[in-house]
Amino acid sequence: MTDLIVLACLLALIQLWLVPAIFNLNNLKWMTSNRDEEPEVSANYKRARRAWHNLQETFPIFLVLAVLGVITGTDLMFEMQLWLVFRVAHLITYMASLNPLRTLSWIGSLVALIMMGLALI
Repeated sequence: MTDLIVLACLLALIQLWLVPAIFNLNNLKWMTSNRDEEPEVSANYKRARRAWHNLQETFPIFLVLAVLGVITGTDLMFEMQLWLVFRVAHLITYMASLNPLRTLSWIGSLVALIMMGLALI
């Protein structure tokens, strides 16, 4: 289960840094500066930031439940995998602007968190 926690942290780093950076390459000089001014950014960059903020809403809950699973010895592998798959799908559908699928992947990730919590009870 610890490998899934590490993968979830990797997803968080990718969403925090890599995806927004890819969509902000035209502002490379700004990214390596003191960032005193806000640059013009693309719609994709803004979408990447919103996807990151969305992940921040549930990532701490995932980490707490996952660590509790490790501590208590509760097998949460399936639920953790499910959450991770749905969160990757959410990022992809968010960036591709696939709104109905984006919502479904978000709901799926919440269901996976609920399943994790119920498995711990």
